[in-house]
Amino acid sequence: MSSSKVSDTKRKGGITLPKEASPERVRIAKRAAEEFRSGQVVNLGVGIPTLIPDYLTPAQDVHLQSENGLLGIGPTPEADEIDMDLISASKEPITMAAGASLFDSAFSFSMIRGGHIDVAVMGALQVSEKGELANWAVPGENILGVGGAMDLVSGAKRLIITMTHHTRDGKAKLVRRLTYPSSGLRRANTVITEHAVFTFKDGNMVLIEMHPDLTVDQLRDMTEASFDVSPTLKPLAVD
Repeated sequence: MSSSKVSDTKRKGGITLPKEASPERVRIAKRAAEEFRSGQVVNLGVGIPTLIPDYLTPAQDVHLQSENGLLGIGPTPEADEIDMDLISASKEPITMAAGASLFDSAFSFSMIRGGHIDVAVMGALQVSEKGELANWAVPGENILGVGGAMDLVSGAKRLIITMTHHTRDGKAKLVRRLTYPSSGLRRANTVITEHAVFTFKDGNMVLIEMHPDLTVDQLRDMTEASFDVSPTLKPLAVD
């Protein structure tokens, strides 16, 4: 996100504007943007996924959906172009791409539950080494609601998880078994963190890309989940 985008200190009309994303979160969003193919309908969840529109190329020609009622999300607006009637699932300002459509929540969830979403990109609190996902509740803390998480887990054709490798207090998010409530029976297809990219094959987590400054042993030390290493392991782009 460029310096002309909104920052954590700017305010407009009494509304606190979203924070500028950290380099690690931008790295994750950029890598996730590489996963899409022309013509796909892609749902963007709360958090890191909402950064993705800024890193898509016109040649990709994907149709970004927000569960609050928009198909055709455009890039983040400049600070002086913000219209808070146009917001993402994270309640942050967005723009509409040419040909975008607006609709109510009932229609939006009909798209999701009806199997019309090719890819769902969402955050996670935990992902198990088998790809099981927890992203809606932390035991012992207030629960605001599951939102669309379970609908997307069951309804999207492919699940991509974008998340930081650790919690704010340094705990691993990639775990052997979930200790938080599961989001559904479906498993993740891909997990992207600031340190690595994993896929799942035959029920096992497989490392396919890794930060060039890390070794596999270092990555294992910071990852509770066990994983295999692809014979075609590639460096993760960090620019």
